[in-house]
Amino acid sequence: MVRKGVAAAGPPPAAPAKTPASESYCLPAEWEPHEATWIGWPHNTTDWPGRFAPIPWVYGEIARLLARGETVETLVASRAHEATARRILDRVGANLSNIRFHRLPTDRGWTRDSGPAFVARRNRAPRIAVAHFGFNGWAKYDDWKKDRKLAAWAAKTLHLPVFASGIVLEGGAIDVNGRGTLLTTEECLLDPAVQVRNIGLSRSGYERVFRDYLGATQIVWLGRGIAGDDTHGHIDDLCRFVNERTVVLCREENPADANYAALEENRERLEGALLTDGGKLDVVSLPMPAPLYFDGRRLPASYANFYVANAAVLVPTFNDPKDRLALGILSELFRDRPVVGIHAVDLVWGLGTIHCLTRQQPAETTP
Repeated sequence: MVRKGVAAAGPPPAAPAKTPASESYCLPAEWEPHEATWIGWPHNTTDWPGRFAPIPWVYGEIARLLARGETVETLVASRAHEATARRILDRVGANLSNIRFHRLPTDRGWTRDSGPAFVARRNRAPRIAVAHFGFNGWAKYDDWKKDRKLAAWAAKTLHLPVFASGIVLEGGAIDVNGRGTLLTTEECLLDPAVQVRNIGLSRSGYERVFRDYLGATQIVWLGRGIAGDDTHGHIDDLCRFVNERTVVLCREENPADANYAALEENRERLEGALLTDGGKLDVVSLPMPAPLYFDGRRLPASYANFYVANAAVLVPTFNDPKDRLALGILSELFRDRPVVGIHAVDLVWGLGTIHCLTRQQPAETTP
């Protein structure tokens, strides 16, 4: 795959008179009820060079489990691509009545990062809107021009209001508790030289965007992400909210491992972090699998890249003895729905797993 730098957007314009926050919208927590989950059926073989064949079957299993509790909005490139997806979904026993196809060509299938950020409000209609962020291939790849159209297309298709932010922000770069607190990393958003998404945008500038477009008023900045992550520090590979007051943070036990120091430093930061009400976070350790390599490259294998769907929590597993421990920890934290492991050894060769390929659409009705 060609990995060229991509020009990043400049500083955001002054916030318009109306923003999602000014209209009472915020980004809901992932565990809140969904109307649907958006995925892009895989087609770009360069994402999994030499290892693409099993990937549609992994997507099929993910879609099968998602469709038990919500609509699966599935992007396909053509009629033939849809037919292939339907055959696989039928063979794995997916409920096809809960899977809706959209023929929209895309560059890649990582809808967490290129898809729409659906914000919601409880006080009046329209309940759902889209906070529109740009996408530029993680400021690293040069095949992104189709993907950047997805968010606006989805908003138009669903007849939703759109609030344009004017900045680039991937969904995997942030995580929220739905009550005003947001997690992100300095490595991803503030590095002045590597994969710069928004040239000249400062910490305070990002915090203003988080407040105005996502309704987040308390920002917890962690440091570096995990080894092998070509997004340069996405939060969804290392630390995630599991309820309003609790996060799981990956922990590496081997001091010689490349992840050890960064994860310990992030733990120290979380110990001093506060929620919007001034309370402290509860931090639960999530193990790291043993380092996973393919073609000499370390892959970003992490149990933190789980996805909270209506009917289950889907967790990547890696044929590792710690799979069972990670599933057990998450089962204790998510008691209202089953925690299901998804074999992701092939999937992670694409440098992402389950959370990276999903994007939730909040339910229309107020819970």
